[in-house]
Amino acid sequence: MSYAVKELFFTLQGEGAHTGRAAVFLRFAGCNLWSGREEDRATAVCQFCDTEFIGTDGPGGGRFADAEELARAVNACWQANTTGGGGRCYVVCTGGEPLLQLDEALVAALHQHDFEIAIETNGTLIPPPGVDWVCMSPKAHAKLALLQGNELKLVFPQKNAEPERYSHLQFQHFFLQPMDGPERLRHTALAAEYCQKNPQWRLSLQTHKLIGLP
Repeated sequence: MSYAVKELFFTLQGEGAHTGRAAVFLRFAGCNLWSGREEDRATAVCQFCDTEFIGTDGPGGGRFADAEELARAVNACWQANTTGGGGRCYVVCTGGEPLLQLDEALVAALHQHDFEIAIETNGTLIPPPGVDWVCMSPKAHAKLALLQGNELKLVFPQKNAEPERYSHLQFQHFFLQPMDGPERLRHTALAAEYCQKNPQWRLSLQTHKLIGLP
């Protein structure tokens, strides 16, 4: 199959368990919880997304004819930005919703280039076999298909998506990430307070935004 990629870039992972780790971010176009158009936001399942994922016009974006072509582009991005001095190649597949496009063929092609593969998903779809790190960020009113993985990262606070609704799921790590926007500081204080009272959960900050990385 072909792949529609919004952008492909090198940075540091800014959130969750792998904060600070060098990574290629592979952002797929499209999402199943919001069209990406502002006129549809108020009626979307997810109404707080802060990411642009429409089209293929971002840095490194485009349409890739097959899995090997896209894997080569990911590898070229990594090689152009690192010295090769230790550490496994790392790619974060995100969106939008990456599982609308990420398939077994692309997983295999990325592994052939020695990449460790992480995904950031809303949990409404099941990942293909072979994904190395599964991070789920559930959204209120979205039915979960994914009930286990490595990391659950909940944007907080969300009405009808309280942490207690997810604390029984089979994940290794549980993070609260303060919702961005004009009330970010208040949301951060609320998330910090919740994590102190409920130590199953840890605070995740968007450190890439704090230090000016993409």
